[in-house]
Amino acid sequence: MDFFLSGTAACAACLFTNPMEVVKTRMQLQGELKSRGTYQVYYRNVFHAFYTIGRVEGLAGLQKGLVPGLVYQFLMNGVRLGSYAIMDSSGYIHTDGRVSAAKTTMAGAVAGVVGAVMGSPVYLVKTHLQSQATSSIAVGHQHKHQGMIHALVAIYRQHGILGLWRGSTAAIPRVSVGSAAQLSTYSVSKELVIDLQVFPRGSWLVALTAGMISSVVVVLAMTPFDVVSTRLYNQPVDHLGKGQLYRGYIDCFSKTLKKEGFTGLYKGLGASYFRIGPHTILSLLFWDELRKLYKQYR
Repeated sequence: MDFFLSGTAACAACLFTNPMEVVKTRMQLQGELKSRGTYQVYYRNVFHAFYTIGRVEGLAGLQKGLVPGLVYQFLMNGVRLGSYAIMDSSGYIHTDGRVSAAKTTMAGAVAGVVGAVMGSPVYLVKTHLQSQATSSIAVGHQHKHQGMIHALVAIYRQHGILGLWRGSTAAIPRVSVGSAAQLSTYSVSKELVIDLQVFPRGSWLVALTAGMISSVVVVLAMTPFDVVSTRLYNQPVDHLGKGQLYRGYIDCFSKTLKKEGFTGLYKGLGASYFRIGPHTILSLLFWDELRKLYKQYR
C-alpha cells in the first residue's frame, strides 16, 4: 500500500507541474553546446517560455508528455517514496528516536536509484515528447514520436531492449542526488517544525512547511544533474544506439561546462524551481496526508 499511496501522490502533483516540466526541458536544450550569443533565443525566461509555448502550441503543447509523465511518477516515486516509507516505519532512519540526517540521506539516495532505473524508459519517452515542438520554436533534437506507445515500440525496434534504458546512467545520479536532498531535508525540517511547535503536530501545515524548505535544497542540488540528464536522454543516436553528441555522462557534463560555462549547468534554473519546487511540495504534502488517512481508516 505504501507504494500505491506514494505513486498516487506523485501523479496528483504531476498534473499541476507538467507544464513547467515542458518549459524546463525546452530551456535546458536551448543553445545546447553553443556559446552565449551564438544561437537564437526562443525562450528568454520561464514566463516568456510558458507564454510562447502556450501561444504557438496551445494548452496541448504545455501538457506534452503528460501520459508518460504520470506513468513515470507512479513508477519512480511509487518505488522511491514507498521504499523510504517502509524504512521510516521500520525505524531505520532514526537514531535514539530522532531522525538521522546521515541515514535519511543514504536511504533517500538508495530509494532514488531503484526508482530511477525502473522508470527510465518512460522518462526517456517523456523527454522526447516534451522537446518536440513546432519548427518555429524548436530546440534540441526532434524525435517525431506520435505518442508514448509509438515511441516505446519505435525505440525498441531500432535499438532493442537496452535502447529503452539509454540515458539511465544520467538518471541515477540525478534522482539519487535529488532524492537524498529531498527526503533528508524534508524529514529533518518536519521534525524541526514539530519541535518548535510552529503548528500542531498533526497539521497539514507541518508537511507543507517542510516541503517548502526541501524544495529549495532539491533544486539547487539537482539542476546540474537534471540538465545533463535531459540532454543525454534527448540526444540523437546512430544505428548502433550510440549518442551522436555525447559519449556518456562525464562527456556531457564536461562539454556543457566547456562550451556554455558554469551557468550552462544551471540553464532553466527558474523553470526548474517552478516545476521541481511545487512538485516537491505537493507530492510530499499529498504523500503525508494519504499516509495519515490510510493509518486512520485501515
